[in-house]
Amino acid sequence: MQKTIIDYNLVKNILTQSGIPSVGRASIRELVRIVNLIEEQSSTKFIRMEMGVPGVEPSSIGIEAEISALLNGVASKYPMIEGIKPLKTEISRFCRMFLDIDVSLESCIPTVGSMMGAMAAFLVANRTDRNKEGTLFIDPGFPVQKQQCKVLGQAYKTFDVYNYRGEKLRDKLESFLSEGKISTILYSNPNNPSWICFTDDELRIIGDLSQKYDVTIIEDLAYFAMDFRQDTSLPGVPPYQPTVAKYTDNYILLISSSKAFSYAGQRVGMMVISDVLFKRSYPDLKRYYSTDMFGYSMIYGALYALSSGTSHSAQYALAAMLKAANDGEFNFVSLVREYGEKAHVMKKLFTSYGFEIVYDKDMDVPIADGFYFTISYPGFTGVELVEELLYYGISAISLDITGSDRLEGLRACVSQVSGEQIQTLENRLRVFRNNHPVN
Repeated sequence: MQKTIIDYNLVKNILTQSGIPSVGRASIRELVRIVNLIEEQSSTKFIRMEMGVPGVEPSSIGIEAEISALLNGVASKYPMIEGIKPLKTEISRFCRMFLDIDVSLESCIPTVGSMMGAMAAFLVANRTDRNKEGTLFIDPGFPVQKQQCKVLGQAYKTFDVYNYRGEKLRDKLESFLSEGKISTILYSNPNNPSWICFTDDELRIIGDLSQKYDVTIIEDLAYFAMDFRQDTSLPGVPPYQPTVAKYTDNYILLISSSKAFSYAGQRVGMMVISDVLFKRSYPDLKRYYSTDMFGYSMIYGALYALSSGTSHSAQYALAAMLKAANDGEFNFVSLVREYGEKAHVMKKLFTSYGFEIVYDKDMDVPIADGFYFTISYPGFTGVELVEELLYYGISAISLDITGSDRLEGLRACVSQVSGEQIQTLENRLRVFRNNHPVN
């Protein structure tokens, strides 16, 4: 047996005791738990790439605003479910300044993170028509959103978009939509995990088809403005963050504060519904809600039942950060550019030790450097590679759980890897390659 970074028997015992049949197919949170146990019992710090958590300190703007709100007594008061007016005002402004779209205040709603926003979107948008069945996921994607559909008992379909870019996307989408069973389409842009970014032409195709087949688009903008190939950081100045909202009235945008604003711990996000969809009537909604109005059902049906509103103090924090960004006083993108810089270094390291980038092209250009990248190693499936790397103190998730067709690959997140760990990563990759030589 070749010597690994962490004792082989220690890791093997932990994997056996976990009760998980295949760690390569474990959920992200299950893998986090396993890595925590290995770290604790081996006293070896991992190169942790399994979970997409921020690695940048949050702005003092949000922290100070939240502290001030708490000192002013908001902790003892329930927030209105639809959100506090200062936050709704700044979300609407943010849409105009950074997306170049106009949305009224009533259509801008805080949520307990984008995860809760997605859950609420499924609860309402997938119930507007009794003859439709559920969601089409443009994959690869965030696995927990499919879990949400399963929990709700809603049907879903998926396809890996990598081979259907550009005009090919139209025919692929129509092959699903023409069946008349899809209520919603969900994707992330930039994409988790592949980091591909849809072009305006592709977003126009998605928007056109949503109008043609009366399908609601759920656009997950968790990595807002993080395609660092273009500078979308200046308020009211093009280029803007690309969005399907330019091309359809059937949209729900999920905008996270976790990554772009590094405010993950307070679980506050934004749901933006088009004004047309917000006011639209769907008689079939009355099967579940007291009204057939989409926006009313979203707020006083789904969101009320899920949480009765979003953390009062966190709303003030997000409002302050958005206001500073909208006023041009806070360049939130500049704070997270280090993710792209780190990805560039890490990708070079992996490829120099025999790994390959799985999703390597964005249309006909190299994939951007960002929050995630994807890797494979000759002779391993992604599921096998997840487990094998654990013995070398490296953790990542398999593309197998993301809806990807590229089953040889892993998703690697750069955020938790510090600059001080880069040399450690190289040392571990060297040992891995020596134990698994490739031609």
